[in-house]
Amino acid sequence: MSEIYLMTMITDRNNRNQFKSFYERNNLHVNFGTLGEGTANSALLDYMGLEATEKIVFFSVVTRETWKNIKRELQTDLRIDLPGRGIAFLIPLSSIGGKKVLEYLTMNQNVIVEEESTLKDTKYELLITVANAGYTDAIMDAARSANAPGGTVIHAKGTRPQEARKFLGVSLAEEKEMIFIVVQKSQKNAIMKAIMEKAGIKTPAGAISFSLPVTSTAGLPLLDEENAE
Repeated sequence: MSEIYLMTMITDRNNRNQFKSFYERNNLHVNFGTLGEGTANSALLDYMGLEATEKIVFFSVVTRETWKNIKRELQTDLRIDLPGRGIAFLIPLSSIGGKKVLEYLTMNQNVIVEEESTLKDTKYELLITVANAGYTDAIMDAARSANAPGGTVIHAKGTRPQEARKFLGVSLAEEKEMIFIVVQKSQKNAIMKAIMEKAGIKTPAGAISFSLPVTSTAGLPLLDEENAE
C-alpha cells in the first residue's frame, strides 16, 4: 500500500478559517478538528515559536506525495515556519479498517492498494475510532466483545460531512467522538473487525477505525495482566 500517514496540524484558534480554506483548496475533504490548549512550559513554547493560547487541532489522512505538495503551500502561503503560526507533523498508519474506509479517508489522493504491510515492529498499537457523537458506548461494547481494554474519548467535529454522504452513501453527523484505545498488536485486528461489524459506516454510529504504531509505552503492564486473566 502507498505510504499513508496521519497528518496533525496545530494552530491558534484565530487561524481556524485560514487553515480550513487551505484544506478546501487542496481537496482534503476528510478532516477532523478538535479544540486544545497549549500546556508546554515557557522555554519549550519559545523554542517552537508558540504561545500558550487556545489551539485547534486538525487530523487528516494523507499520502507521502500529498504531504510533499501541501508542505510547500504550508510554508509559502500559510507561512507555517514563522513563529506562532503553528506546527504540522506526520504519524505513520499501520492499518485502516477496510478498503472502503481507506478510499474515504484518502479521497482524491492517489493510493496504491496492496497487501497490508507492518510499518513498525511494535508490541502495542493505538487504535483510533472516529464515530458520530453519542455512540461511544456502542463502540466500546463492540471493542470489549473482542477483549479490548478501556479507552479515552475526545469530542471533535468533521469539517466536510456532506462529502462523506456523497462518497459512502450514508449520512454522517458533523459532531464526532474520537475513541483512543491502546491494544496489544495481536488483538488489533479482532478488535477493529468487531467495531466495524457492529458499529461501522453502515450503522448509526458511522464509525471508521485505523491504528498507529506505539513505539514506546509506560504503565501498560496492567494491560498484559488484564488480558491474561
